Amino acid sequence: MTSAPTPQTPAKRAAIVGANRIPFGKAGSAYAGASNKDMLTAALEGLVARFGLAGERLDEVAAGAVVKHSRDFNLTRETVLGSSLDHHTPAYDVQRACGTGLEAIVGVANKIALGQAQVGVGGGVDSASDAPVVVSERLRKALLRASRAKTLPDRLKAFAAIRPRDLAPVAPDVAEPRTGLSMGEHQALTTARWGITREAQDALALASHTNLAAAYERGFFDDLMTPYRRLTRDESLRADTSMEKLAKLKPVFGARTATPEGPAATMTAGNSTPLSDGASVVLLSSDEWATQRGLPVLAHVVDAQAAAVDFVAGEEGLLMGGAYAIPALLDRTGMRLEDFDYVEIHEAFAATVLATVAALEDEDFGRTRLGRDGAVGTIDRSRLNVTGSSLAAGHPFAATGGRIVGTLAKLLHERDESEVRPGSPARGLISVCAAGGQVVTMILEAA
Repeated sequence: MTSAPTPQTPAKRAAIVGANRIPFGKAGSAYAGASNKDMLTAALEGLVARFGLAGERLDEVAAGAVVKHSRDFNLTRETVLGSSLDHHTPAYDVQRACGTGLEAIVGVANKIALGQAQVGVGGGVDSASDAPVVVSERLRKALLRASRAKTLPDRLKAFAAIRPRDLAPVAPDVAEPRTGLSMGEHQALTTARWGITREAQDALALASHTNLAAAYERGFFDDLMTPYRRLTRDESLRADTSMEKLAKLKPVFGARTATPEGPAATMTAGNSTPLSDGASVVLLSSDEWATQRGLPVLAHVVDAQAAAVDFVAGEEGLLMGGAYAIPALLDRTGMRLEDFDYVEIHEAFAATVLATVAALEDEDFGRTRLGRDGAVGTIDRSRLNVTGSSLAAGHPFAATGGRIVGTLAKLLHERDESEVRPGSPARGLISVCAAGGQVVTMILEAA
């Protein structure tokens, strides 16, 4: 006799109560003397102050950094211990390359949905200015042998093996370990494959700067940001840029992978994200917790999906994971691209956004790569990255997810009722590509 299936209790939706970040700085500039812990603490303390959380014991804090020193093995917990939160608040580190911040938020949201937590914080931080410098492998091993030596002769023998060339530091490198290509060179291959033009990339970059500047002008970020080290706006924002200025920039990616018969390189410093420093955090809770505190809920987390592509064998472009995760997420939730009031696709490069959108709208891609009857759908460009994105704001790797979630949650709260589905809550879609061929996607809905 088989037992009757146990009825499933619908999971709660985690509420997004608010967010905070520090303005993103350019590498080597305003935050050159700040560590990951310094910046993450500043972002967290801003959130604590805004929502009156000083002395509060939260159920979870999750965050991470893509590039961090070995001393930061417990970065998030150390950040909590340096904050005004109750020191009994548990915390842990997350790492999924540039998807780290969004993955941390997914983790906290899932715990709230399952009833394992009532309130938590997810976020991320990264410093391109304070990246760890690694010594050569020969020097590292010699130092380890010397540290383990029990006698002076053995220690001197270990040091004697060091050669002058071993003393040269190994600079930080963001090349993919399995291909040796930088992220920009990988994207250049995808850009050529999809025929993304220089003009289209520059137009998207210009829109990013224009939209971000307009959002600042209307005070959109006033309750999403804490000034830090004299910065009150993102340092890479160029409100006065133009198509003419962008067109003068020389390509910086694509020369290494270009072929004589292929298209010319098109990716410049203007249509690629700058190396950046910054931190962001998002406050999530159950509806009950927010109600008890009298805090309005901005949006709810509907669902999330991660995916990865095989870029090593050349099967797919490194940053094209969004073209696979988004359809999976739509299928599971019964939604269409046309159902979203806002779409936030991380601008790792302008061409990343354009290639992802092109794939989603391509009939052949839908049939051959996704096994569908045709294209996934279309994205209304007027709903894409409406307050600017990483090209203008900058991209401190693990901090990007929190920036986007906070921005989208507030946009949805402002919109409230959907324009594309009248009578229903507005919805937003997020996609953040990451190294290793990965991506993290999420759907939010106005509360």
